[in-house]
Parts: sequence; C-alpha cells; structure tokens
Amino acid sequence: MELKIDEITLEAALKKAGHQIFKSDKKNYNLNIVGIRENNPITNKFNDLMVVAWKFKGEWTIKKYNITTLAGLKWLTEPMNPKGCAILKEGRYSKTWKIALHRNSYQALCQRKPVKVFRDNNKDAKYDLNESSVQEGLYGINIHRASKYNVLEKVDRNSAGCQVFQAPHDFKEFMDICKQSQRIWGDYFTYTLINENDFDNE
Repeated sequence: MELKIDEITLEAALKKAGHQIFKSDKKNYNLNIVGIRENNPITNKFNDLMVVAWKFKGEWTIKKYNITTLAGLKWLTEPMNPKGCAILKEGRYSKTWKIALHRNSYQALCQRKPVKVFRDNNKDAKYDLNESSVQEGLYGINIHRASKYNVLEKVDRNSAGCQVFQAPHDFKEFMDICKQSQRIWGDYFTYTLINENDFDNE
C-alpha cells in the first residue's frame, strides 16, 4: 500500500473517518494505533498497514508496519465460528485491548471489550463485508504476530480475524512502544481501523 503518511495526512484521514487524533504532548507515548485496510483486499496477503504515531514536546514520531486486518485463507474457507469467519469492522475501539498472553504463549494486545465484526460464511475465499452480518462481542480479536522467527508472505492460518504483523521484528518494536505507553497511560489501548480511501493521497 503506497500512502504518504505523516501527522497531517493521518489526522486528515482520521477526521474523514469520523475520529480524532491524539496529540497531547505533555506526556510521551500518547499512542495513535491505527490500522489501514486496503480498499480492494487480496485474500491471504499482508497488504494492510499499522501506523503508530505520537507527539511529544512538539515533535511527532510515526512508525509503519505491514499487517493484515483480515483473516487468512484457512479460516476464511473453514471458519471456526458456525456463523462465519470474523472480519473486524472499521471504527474506533476505545480502551479495548490490553497487554496479555496471546494463546497463553507470548505478550500481545488482547481484546478485553466488545468489538464489531462482519461474519463471512459463504467460504468462497473472498472477503464479504455485509452489514446484515455484523455482530458485537468478545471474539479474541487480538493484535499479534504471524511467526516468531520468519517474515511470511501468506497469512494462511495465522489470522482468524485478528490484526496480525507480518514481520516478528516489527511486532517486537510495536510491543516495546506499547509497554512504554503502558507505564505512562495505563493498561488499556485504543485501536482505530480505517480504510485507505480515507487518505487523499495522489
């Protein structure tokens, strides 16, 4: 995804999607954690972006990482839930994630409050975002990595609806930033999912 992302374009995109940017700079690590979903997603690819941005003493820091905001092919065609595969709905989820163990294995941002998901149940390997299928609840929509050691090309079974980092070193940096924020701002994290169409980049 080719987007020009700085504090100006990010704030404009969030505003277009109906959200505000956190830009208080009296304390450090007031994080904007923003997922950007590709408008025409290709199944089973890490074609989305995670942007983490914060302002401190007048200066912005912006980090960008390759992720998927969509399920991999395995669970899209063989959903765990009888109502269909979960696809997180775009929106702002305030103080919804907390640092905890993902599958009792390693620290990640784990869902602790309800989120809205589409349920794709036709098993056709294409993402269907039908408003009539939306559910809200606790579904284990975590923010984690795909592999401990490798940068994967395909999502496959590594996401059943979670927000998943392609590269383990990117995820480690992300978690280090979150832990710095946790010490200052507390245990819960806000995540905002928007669409690449919210950017006016040419």
